[in-house]
Amino acid sequence: MKTYTVTQLAQLAGISVRALHHYDDIGLLKPAFTGDNRYRYYGERELLRLQQILIHREFDIPLAEIGAILDAPGFDSLDLLQKQRERLDEQARRYAGMVQTIDRTIARLKGDRAMVDADLYAGVVSPEKQAEYERWLTERYGPGIEDDIARGRKAMSDLNKDEMAAALADLAAIEQGLADAMEQGIPPQATSLDPLIARHRNWIAHSWGRECTPEAYAGLADVYGHADFQARYETIAPGLAAFLTSAMRSWAKRQE
Repeated sequence: MKTYTVTQLAQLAGISVRALHHYDDIGLLKPAFTGDNRYRYYGERELLRLQQILIHREFDIPLAEIGAILDAPGFDSLDLLQKQRERLDEQARRYAGMVQTIDRTIARLKGDRAMVDADLYAGVVSPEKQAEYERWLTERYGPGIEDDIARGRKAMSDLNKDEMAAALADLAAIEQGLADAMEQGIPPQATSLDPLIARHRNWIAHSWGRECTPEAYAGLADVYGHADFQARYETIAPGLAAFLTSAMRSWAKRQE
């Protein structure tokens, strides 16, 4: 049986000797045996376990949870590897789509080719992420919101490609207008923002396929507290997430 010392395994796996020592200390990865020279030696079983540890770390799973997974009764490494491959293959397809979108956008910005505005978002929001949003909404507002989600999904799916492109372009113009107002020092409570807020609320109503009441609009500001929405608006302009939600709530409060 071929074995590796700590230094050799660290070089092979591309990690530090210190990491292997830590894994040993916490019982996550013990060596196959310790030689008379007091060196730790690792065999094939340990190499495969280390591979699983590193894969799980790439999935942002804490070390304590990794140990519980790998030491669970009935653990099947082959079955887990197959599931991990399916997950990574799915992510790879999505990332490949995102790369294509980025390449087309670069070409558009260079003037090398035309690009429909809707294609700017192709492959960016995954079905899994959309499902996550919907679960988050249901957990936060109860099962009654599922009808609203379904109605909104249908309203957007009914749009053809040109209509979708026009809708996304309109939203981008609204958001940029709000970002410009913020950078000009206009407070989010200012009534001068009302025309932009009206456009934004109308856009939301159209995407929902129903009326967006002041109460519902204020509730949407709470939804925009989701980390992914916050990150999206921050990419448009730093501080826009807080500015927009404050403007939405201020407008809704003035309608009382």
